[in-house]
Amino acid sequence: MKKVKANPKMPVAVWSEKEIMDGQIVDSLVVVLRSKGCFWSRKNGCLMCGYNNDCLSSVSSEDLVNQFELAIGQHTNQPYLKIYTSGSFFDPEEIDMVAQKRILEMAGQKAGQVLVESRPEFVTAENLQRATDLLKRLEVAIGLETANDDIRAKCINKGFLFSDYKRACDILKKNDASIRTYLLLKPPYLTEGESIADVKNSIERVSEISQTISINPVNVQRGTVVEGLWKRRYYRPPWLWSLVEVLRAPSKVRIVSAPSGGGSKRGIHNCGKCDKGILNAIREFSLRGEINIFNELDCDCREEWLDTLELDNFAGSTGDLARLMKPQ
Repeated sequence: MKKVKANPKMPVAVWSEKEIMDGQIVDSLVVVLRSKGCFWSRKNGCLMCGYNNDCLSSVSSEDLVNQFELAIGQHTNQPYLKIYTSGSFFDPEEIDMVAQKRILEMAGQKAGQVLVESRPEFVTAENLQRATDLLKRLEVAIGLETANDDIRAKCINKGFLFSDYKRACDILKKNDASIRTYLLLKPPYLTEGESIADVKNSIERVSEISQTISINPVNVQRGTVVEGLWKRRYYRPPWLWSLVEVLRAPSKVRIVSAPSGGGSKRGIHNCGKCDKGILNAIREFSLRGEINIFNELDCDCREEWLDTLELDNFAGSTGDLARLMKPQ
């Protein structure tokens, strides 16, 4: 298949989805801008992240504004707006101040609440003041991934500490911005059981800080360390049963999940027969927060998942044991 050249004047994607705002289910417009990409990806990079594949180093400030103008043209009175850049919205090397201001001006004229993503180092009082002056309400999502500094450093290579995240959240609170925290389910080098335990522990710590916690199961993205491990059978994306187990965990705040690539061999999956039903239940839970949504879920593969939790620990392996035991 011939690869289509990316257009710097066109956003990566635009779509509408459901979200929660003021306790009500509302429509949200989602915009993915094609930026220069995350500075950390260019410098070093997270082991599971391939979002740099959607980026272009030649994208200009004018291109970014043009992209957003095209995207916001699809706005049909959605009160919630999400702006993703595959990096940090507040990074001036990724989106300069001129483009930031123009995009936020347009966003503030259209939506009641706007969400952007940022690494902690770009969450400053100056950036927050500039944004909140132009928006009715701001929500900032931070990819903490785990509350455990060792796991974040050795299994994810995220490049910052929990204390950096906490500092950024303190600034967000002082500027009346809401906080959404991303936690990663099953980074490489952790067993399925270890990852479940880590996410549960992280939820407990982050619940004291963040208004919303989003659980992001790893999906195998092109050109990543995770893809290399997956191809050699040393990694399996998490089971959907593991995500259900995590979503059932007690929390003082709202927990959501919107798995990328769910039900595919590169994304979170079970046996295939029950995947669609569980993914539908996860979507409903993310909107309604009702744990009993999961009560009727069952499949023969649940026993295989439970066996996997035991075998991983017994073998001391983080690889995909089912695939490793098959002949090459």
